[in-house]
Amino acid sequence: MTLEFITDDALRPFMHGFFTRKGGASSGIFEGLNCGYGSSDIADVVSINRARVAKAMGVEPHHLVTLHQVHSAKVIIVDTPPATKHKADAIVTATPGIALAVLTADCQPVLFADQEAGVVAAAHAGWRGAFYGVLEQTLDAMESLGAKREKINAAVGPSISQASYEVGQEFYDCFLDSDPSNAIFFTKGTTGKYQFDLPAYGLHRLKSAGIGHASWTSDCTYLDAKRFFSYRRATHHGQADYGRLISAIRL
Repeated sequence: MTLEFITDDALRPFMHGFFTRKGGASSGIFEGLNCGYGSSDIADVVSINRARVAKAMGVEPHHLVTLHQVHSAKVIIVDTPPATKHKADAIVTATPGIALAVLTADCQPVLFADQEAGVVAAAHAGWRGAFYGVLEQTLDAMESLGAKREKINAAVGPSISQASYEVGQEFYDCFLDSDPSNAIFFTKGTTGKYQFDLPAYGLHRLKSAGIGHASWTSDCTYLDAKRFFSYRRATHHGQADYGRLISAIRL
């Protein structure tokens, strides 16, 4: 089955894609393109899925570079495929032929490109990473390779939408204690709960940092089970595990 991926004109001409779960070899609760070795899916099947993504990106499998994601603000720069996975949540390169990729299942996958400088990046930005600055740190790392933030375009891929992201009082207080203006990213939910707008928060952080352009694809991972994996949906349905989506970009 043909892989399906979402693109954004702001990232062209660089090859990129926010891959959906369609076209993969996994079965059961992982049915489709599960690219997460951290899941309990069969590792060889995950390797097949990743090889299909690498082929779609026009690189060899070992040139599809991913991370050991830890919900941090840590960013790494690579010029060759590393021998082991770095513990970080964003990756930057100015080297052609390397595809940078992050895995998500409700968190924001964010792809970056400065077409003039020839610098690209991929970031995994859940609430914690976004809150502690992974997006701004990614822009800093890109600038260290010659990019200019006013020339950088970013696209936020499929993520959990506000309607599906219920949080508690402690979560709400954390954001407002940091900055009272963060209240705009919350609406009242059921008693004692709030609905958090993660994509809007990510876009706000990017635009406040002076990026040239940033937008969200408007796809909700929770609401569209046929196309996307979702950690929260799997939890609500009592599933033992969940698949991971992959998003990638290359020069």
